[in-house]
Amino acid sequence: MADFWLDAMQIMASTLRLSTPLILCAMAGLFSERAGVVDIGLEGKLLMGAFAAAAAATLTGSPWAGLAAAIGAGVILSLIHAFACVTHRGDQIVSGIAINILASGLTIVMGIALFSQGGQSPPLQRDERFPPLDLPFTETLQNVPFLGDFLGTMLSGHNILVYAALLAVPLTGFVLFSTAFGLRLRAAGEAPEAVDSAGYSVAWLRYRAVIIAGVLCGIAGAYLSIAHGGGFVREMSAGKGYIALAALIFGKWQPVPTLFACLLFGALESSASRLSNVDMPLVGEIPVDVILIAPYVLTVVLLAGFFGKAIPPRALSIPYVKER
Repeated sequence: MADFWLDAMQIMASTLRLSTPLILCAMAGLFSERAGVVDIGLEGKLLMGAFAAAAAATLTGSPWAGLAAAIGAGVILSLIHAFACVTHRGDQIVSGIAINILASGLTIVMGIALFSQGGQSPPLQRDERFPPLDLPFTETLQNVPFLGDFLGTMLSGHNILVYAALLAVPLTGFVLFSTAFGLRLRAAGEAPEAVDSAGYSVAWLRYRAVIIAGVLCGIAGAYLSIAHGGGFVREMSAGKGYIALAALIFGKWQPVPTLFACLLFGALESSASRLSNVDMPLVGEIPVDVILIAPYVLTVVLLAGFFGKAIPPRALSIPYVKER
């Protein structure tokens, strides 16, 4: 029983680490789409944030400088998206795809220009990355049955950005559903004409939602390159922005269901190494490639709506034109 519990805690810890960028990106999309702006550019902002974090950490030697650079990169791309979609009422899908293409090309070009290593950054040293943190009382309680493994194996030993991702979920729920700002933000995505009639600027509300999304995507990018990883490599986001978008839709634009959807994707990814070369009942040994592709197959299934219809905010993707 104790061994089973320890294995379960190790799997959950691995799931949490792999789900962290998904959680942050999904919360970013939640802010943006609740305000009525489709954010298919999560992938591009995540990738650009990862590059900016690794580049700044390499050049300055500080992970905090890397985090600040990643947030700055995410906000800049978000402002471009908002300028195209809110100010000029452009097509939000086209703008998001353009951001993804821009980030894919720009990170390679800038990587080659800065480091001359084929578009990737040099490996980061230990002090250039966010270290793991031990929670209080972990050593004191490590010999307590079950509780010791829960604290020491699952909860403790993650870097600060993992805890930031967990904190982002209740914080997002509080801001969106318990504050006047969140009420106006959701109204901008459901009934922007009512927001306008009440005297608030729909454009400014949507700008702020997209900027918050940029901050969260930047943190997610920093996690990839200077916390979970040890540097930037080309296309290291590997579709996580799209997976986060699928989790957001699967979670029906609610923080807690979206969190569990992200954890589901993380569990699929973390199970790849554990299920390789293991004989399963009836099916035998499952190739590791099949397990690795499972999150992407699930993404397609969710986006295709096979798990029920998800009703988006009423004014999502519709540019607001002020009536005169």
